[in-house]
Amino acid sequence: MSAQPGQLTTTLRHAVSQLPFLPRAFGLVWRAARRWTALWLALLLIQGLLPVATVYLTRAVVDGLIAAAKAGGDWQSLRGPLLCAAIMVALLLAGELLRALARWARTAQSDLVQDHVSDLIHERAAAADLAFYESPDYYDRLHRARADAYDRPTALVESLGSLAQNGITLVAMAAVLIPFGWWIPLALLVSTLPALAVVVRNAQRQHRSRHQHTADERRAWYYDALLTDRDSAAELRLFDLTRHFRSAFQALRSRLRLVRLALIRQEAVGEVSAGLFALAVMGGTMLWMVLRAARGAVTLGDLAMFYQAFNQGQRLMRTLLETVGQIYGNSLFLGNLFEFLSIRPQIADPPQPRPALSTVERAIVFRGVSFRYPGADQDVLRGFDLEVTAGQVVALLGANGSGKTTAFKLLCRFYDPDAGSIELDGCDLRQFKLRDVRRMVSVMFQEPAQFYETVRDNIGFGDLERQPAPAEVEAAARAAGADDLIARLGHGYDTLLGTWLKDGAELSVGEWRRIALARAFLRRAPIVLLDEPTASMDAWATAAWFDRFRELTRGRTAIVITHRLSTARRADTIAVLEGGRIVERGGHSDLVARDGPYARAWRAETGRGDSGQPPS
Repeated sequence: MSAQPGQLTTTLRHAVSQLPFLPRAFGLVWRAARRWTALWLALLLIQGLLPVATVYLTRAVVDGLIAAAKAGGDWQSLRGPLLCAAIMVALLLAGELLRALARWARTAQSDLVQDHVSDLIHERAAAADLAFYESPDYYDRLHRARADAYDRPTALVESLGSLAQNGITLVAMAAVLIPFGWWIPLALLVSTLPALAVVVRNAQRQHRSRHQHTADERRAWYYDALLTDRDSAAELRLFDLTRHFRSAFQALRSRLRLVRLALIRQEAVGEVSAGLFALAVMGGTMLWMVLRAARGAVTLGDLAMFYQAFNQGQRLMRTLLETVGQIYGNSLFLGNLFEFLSIRPQIADPPQPRPALSTVERAIVFRGVSFRYPGADQDVLRGFDLEVTAGQVVALLGANGSGKTTAFKLLCRFYDPDAGSIELDGCDLRQFKLRDVRRMVSVMFQEPAQFYETVRDNIGFGDLERQPAPAEVEAAARAAGADDLIARLGHGYDTLLGTWLKDGAELSVGEWRRIALARAFLRRAPIVLLDEPTASMDAWATAAWFDRFRELTRGRTAIVITHRLSTARRADTIAVLEGGRIVERGGHSDLVARDGPYARAWRAETGRGDSGQPPS
C-alpha cells in the first residue's frame, strides 16, 4: 500500500510535465486551420448547453402531464406540456444539425492540420544533417513522429473541445442536482474517479509500449516493403527468399499483436472495475431519491429530472475524465512529434557569411582533412591533402572505402571535417552560406536518385531555380550521351520514368545514370563532381564522352571519381587514395614512370610496360 501514494505522485508529476504540449498543439492546429477551428469551438459551446435545456424541459413535460391528467386532460391543460415537448423535439433536431456541422468542420480542420504537419516533418527532414540519416535513432524518431503526427494534434484539440463542451454541460447539471442535496455532485465525482486512474494508466502503458517496440514496427514495415518492392523482386525469387521474409514478417506481426492484446486485456479489466463502482454509487443515490419521492418530498417530475440529470452527469463525468486521459495520452504521443521537430542541424550558416563566389579563380584545397562518420570506429579520411587548380580536371582513384565519395560529401558540405579545412580560393567552406556552397557545385553521385517524373523534369531538376529552356535540357542530355536513349522512348523528353506510376518507362541502371549525368551538366556551376560517370560505357563511348566532357567543363573545375584507368589517364591530374590519404599525385605518364600503385594498376589492367606502351 505504501507504494501507491508514491506511484500516484509520480503519475501526477508526469501528467503535469505534459501540460506544455497543450498550447503548442493548439497553436499548431490554430495556425493550420484557424477559421475551421473557431467555427468548431463555437458549435461545441452551443452543443454543451442543449442537454441542460432538455433536462429542464423534461421536468416541465412530466409535471405538466400529471397536472393535465388531474384536470381532465383538456386542451388548455395540455397546451403547456405539448409546447415544451415540441421545443424538446426542436432542440433534439438542432443537436443533430449541430453535430453534423461539427463533423464537417472537424473533417476540414483535420485535413488542413495533417497537411500542415506533413509539411513540418518534410521541412525538418530536409533541414536535418545527412549524419542524421545514418543513425537508427533518427529513423526511430521519424517513425514515431509519422505514426503520431497526422491524428494526434487534431485529436488533442478535439479532446480539449470535448472537455470544454462536457464541462459546460456538467456544471449546468450540477446546478440542477445541488437543490436535491449538496453532496450529490460530490458523489458524482467520486463515482468516476476510478475511470480517471484507468485511462491515465492505459495512456502510460500504450506510450511505453510504442517506445519499446518501435524497432519491431520499423522492421515489419521493412519486410513488407521488401516483399512488395520491384528492386528486391528478382533476388527474392532467385534465392527463394520469399518464404523466409514472409515468415519473419508474420512472426513480428504476431509478437506486436500479442503485445496489443495484452494491453487491451489490462484496459478492459480496469474499465469494468471502474464501471461497476460507478454503477453502485448511482444505484445508492437513486434508491435514496426514490424513497424521498415515496414520502412525497419530491414530485415525479423531480424524480425524472433527477434521474436524467444524474445519469447524464455520471456519463458526462466519466466522459470528461476519459477525455482528460485522452488529452494526457495524446500529449505523450505528441512529444514524439515535437521531439522530431526540435532536431536542429549542426551544419549551418555562419553568423557573418562571406559573399558567394561566382567561380573558382585559384584552387580548391583540402588541407589536412580528417573525418569519421558518426558512430564509426575509424576515420575515413586522415590528413587528406589535395589541391585542385582552377580549370583543371582531377581524377580520384582508390579502392572502395578509401574516402573518394566522402571527399565529395565534404566539398558539398553535407558534413564538416573533424580536423583540417576545405578552402575555395583561400576561404574556408564554413565561411559561406550553405546555399551558396551548394549552388557552386554540380554533382552526380554513384547511386543517383531516380525521380519518377518526366525525362525533361529529371534533367531540369539540376537547376530548377533557373527554369532552364528546353534547348538547354536537350544540350545537357547530348553532353551526357543520353540523347539516343531519350529518342527511343515513346514520348521523348515528355516520357514519364519509372514503372511505379502508370504509363511510366523503366530504365536500366546505366540509363538512369545517363539521365543523372545530364542533370549534373545542366547546372552551370563552377565546380563539377562526378562519381563513376563512365561506369556504364564501353571504351569507345568513354573516349567520345570525355572529349565532350572536356569541352563542357571548359573554364570550370572538375573532380571525377573513377575505377577505370582509361578514364583517369585523360585527366589533367590523377590522385590516388589509400587509407584515407593521397599517396600519389601527377599526370598519367609521370605516375606510370614512378612504378607506384598507379603503375601497378595500369599494368594489371592493360598488360602494358612501364612506359605506358604495349610490350613489343
